[in-house]
Amino acid sequence: MSEIQCQVANIEPLTDTVYKVELTPSSPMSFKAGQYILVHMGENDKRPFSIANAAWDNDRIELHIGADEGNAYATEVLERMRNDGTITLSGGHGEAFLKPNGKPMILIAGGTGFSYTWSILQEHLHSDDTTPVTLYWGGRHADDLYLADELSALAEKHDTFTFVPVVEFAHDDWSGRTGWVHHAVMADHADFANVQVYVAGRFEMAKVVREDFSTRGLSKDDLFGDAFAFI
Repeated sequence: MSEIQCQVANIEPLTDTVYKVELTPSSPMSFKAGQYILVHMGENDKRPFSIANAAWDNDRIELHIGADEGNAYATEVLERMRNDGTITLSGGHGEAFLKPNGKPMILIAGGTGFSYTWSILQEHLHSDDTTPVTLYWGGRHADDLYLADELSALAEKHDTFTFVPVVEFAHDDWSGRTGWVHHAVMADHADFANVQVYVAGRFEMAKVVREDFSTRGLSKDDLFGDAFAFI
């Protein structure tokens, strides 16, 4: 795909380690909800990040970049953006984009994998499709679920949308679900034969989702995630 030059419009923290990046492309970039871009750091150094905005909102590119001190892969990208004010990228890449087929959708996100599901969710809610969609978002701590309030408000507004936050290490004031996010999904669904599942997070989580959900009837044709191109 052709390269596109982007101005760095804004970088702001969402948590202590996650940053929201707003890019303005030189021209609107065509992509599908659930695809990713490659940030071109060098001729042979292209780094993938999920696009967080919906495909209809394509005069900008939003990224959610997790960049703690031990993650040079991401921190170097943020430093380049801050220092240069511009960045070169290409997209949209990936085959795990939104493919509605009338089946209820389950979106599963671990950490900043949320950006993948956020694009899909916004695209779906913006359409006339009334297919039910449930987003399960798992984080180590409640503060890691940085758009939880906005998602809860969307669930109040849209009868067909359900938001289920899941916290692995919960404090006493947490009243929601706890543990691993894919366990919460399995607790709610005994049969996956008639649903679509979109998943983003650590490769280990995606692998377990594929294994465990398939034993409950999930077809490989109804399971989507960029991780499955590698595992």
